Amino acid sequence: MTTPVDSTAATSDQPHLVSLVLQSKKALQHGEMFCSRASILSSSSAQVAVDVLALDAKVRWLSNAVLEQLELAAHVAKSIEQKRGELERQAEAWDAARTERTDALDTVLESLSGQVVPPDFYTTATELSPFGSQHTSDAEHDPDDTAPFGDPLASSPTETVRNDSRFRRTLGVARPDRSTWKTLRDFVDERKIEDVLDSIESDRSALDDILARTSDYPESLFTTISAIRTNAPVEIIVPSIDDIFSSQEAASAKMAGHLESLAAHYDQMSDALSLSEAGEEYTEDDLQDMNRDTDELPAIIAELEESILSIEATNNQLLGVKKAAQQQLETHRQTLDDLDELGEIMTEMLERQQDVEAESSKQLALMHQHLMTIEGLQHRFTSYQYAYNKLLLELARRRQYQDAAERIVEGMISQLDAMTEEERLLREEFNAEHGQYLPEDVCLFIQNAPTRWTVITRPGEHREVVPGVEQDLLLEVS
Repeated sequence: MTTPVDSTAATSDQPHLVSLVLQSKKALQHGEMFCSRASILSSSSAQVAVDVLALDAKVRWLSNAVLEQLELAAHVAKSIEQKRGELERQAEAWDAARTERTDALDTVLESLSGQVVPPDFYTTATELSPFGSQHTSDAEHDPDDTAPFGDPLASSPTETVRNDSRFRRTLGVARPDRSTWKTLRDFVDERKIEDVLDSIESDRSALDDILARTSDYPESLFTTISAIRTNAPVEIIVPSIDDIFSSQEAASAKMAGHLESLAAHYDQMSDALSLSEAGEEYTEDDLQDMNRDTDELPAIIAELEESILSIEATNNQLLGVKKAAQQQLETHRQTLDDLDELGEIMTEMLERQQDVEAESSKQLALMHQHLMTIEGLQHRFTSYQYAYNKLLLELARRRQYQDAAERIVEGMISQLDAMTEEERLLREEFNAEHGQYLPEDVCLFIQNAPTRWTVITRPGEHREVVPGVEQDLLLEVS
């Protein structure tokens, strides 16, 4: 409460009131500055929030686009891997079939190696051989006619021996040394078989070379996809815009209240100064109240600063999110550019994989023909061995026939003629059934007709000599 005082006392209060007014004015100016800054920040936050939401939408759209591209790339990589796997399984199946057929061929060849051929069967001397020779000269011998069998016309130290005694061995004579005898395999052209197998192996290696062209494609694509996923930016967590605005509105409202308090205080202090200048004197209690109110100004300013810092923090938070979203947007765009480039590379990969599939299919078809070749060789050599076994039995039968014929020849000419005719038919049947599988140079006499008898051999005919086949050889083929 104020009371009139003299002019001297009133004048002494004015400097103190002026100081309080100045403090109040300064506080009001600070408050106005803070509130103005808060208004600017709030407006900026609103715009930044709009930008953040727009950027977040773009980032999400680009993120989905990147994920779709990565899924497509992974699908392409998986497709190439599956197609390559199918080709590799076909190659493995072919390898298994080749092993099966070559094992069967080896088994037949080993069996041929274990079956000896008496030297009488492959002599080249016409006058010594009961088979005769189908090669009258070297010029008439075509090496290609013996494939896949070798040329049996090898020179021998016994080639010029002229002794029919070797055709008349008996079972009572000790068994000769068979270590020098040829085997059925000796009449097989091993080199041509090796050439066939080498050709097959060459084509198999060619298939490996074809498959190797795209061998690293799946792993390369998966590695690239993994690298893109690893380097992809972490998803930005956008703060709640409503919470930010609510926080800023609460801070702004609080600041507005403080600003009103500062303005009211300044008005009070200005009025007090005016009254003091007009001569009104204030009591000590009045001055203490004014001082107390003025002392509260720093606390109000501090609260204003705290509020403005809160608004700045939320604004900076939005700015940080916006910056991160812009960076993520740029990263996604770069990633999409990389994926576009990867797409072009994948297109080339798919084209090359298609070429590999076409070439592999063609190569596998060729390789399966080789398997038929191996199977054909195995069948031919099996038939060759079977025919030779039949040949031994045929020779034994002929020897029996000859012995029987010699015993009955003198008194049974008519019966012998009938037997001879029957024999001719049997031989023709044998030659028709088995002769096609025998090389021309093995048992040349197999084409001979049976001897026709009278009381003596007919004029101009030679007595047929059939070599004896040892009993153990017959037992092996029986």
